[in-house]
Amino acid sequence: MTLTQDRAQAVDARDLFRAAYENRYTWDANFPGYSADVELRQGDEVYQGSVAIAADFTVTVTGIEHPEVLKTLEHQLRDIVTHRQRSSFDKAHGQNEFSLGETDETGAVEILVSGKSMGSSYKVRNQEICHVERPVGPMKFIIDTQETMDTGEGYLPIVTDANFYKLPGNELFKQVRYEDRHERVGDYVLMAAQTIRVKEGDREIATSMTFSNLKLQG
Repeated sequence: MTLTQDRAQAVDARDLFRAAYENRYTWDANFPGYSADVELRQGDEVYQGSVAIAADFTVTVTGIEHPEVLKTLEHQLRDIVTHRQRSSFDKAHGQNEFSLGETDETGAVEILVSGKSMGSSYKVRNQEICHVERPVGPMKFIIDTQETMDTGEGYLPIVTDANFYKLPGNELFKQVRYEDRHERVGDYVLMAAQTIRVKEGDREIATSMTFSNLKLQG
């Protein structure tokens, strides 16, 4: 491949990934924050409380005394913030370089990353990021989006599988499935329910969170 062809491929890969990145549903600069009542179920245990994500993306959970349940809710709310908080492509990926990999049987195109995020890879299909693979220290994770929702302002994953592997042997040690439901409240799409199914060794746990009485602030 010539230098010109290499550069053309890099431009194609960057543009393909940028289009999918910018097609994700995120909250705009006018996001006012919101509050909700929450019910968390894990086995026979049920916990109820209130949650809020402020306009500055601060997370608050009240009414939950159990420390592990409190930690779970705070973690999941911060995860929502991470995925809904808008960041420009150049800020998030400006230091990365992209190249095209293989196209699989579903039509998903592999995007290989070098630079700041060396070793990461993605797959893009129908202007959506459907696969993420990334090494993190002594492990790597692979995330596959199985189903999405079209909000009219970008897509939201609604069924996602995450697999975690120990390196260097690629030993699978944890599997997680996220099943999400969203509702539009005013000008924003908010998480209304999430079920997390975790399998680790012989242990399987399902945690369901239902968010009701969703209200925008301000």
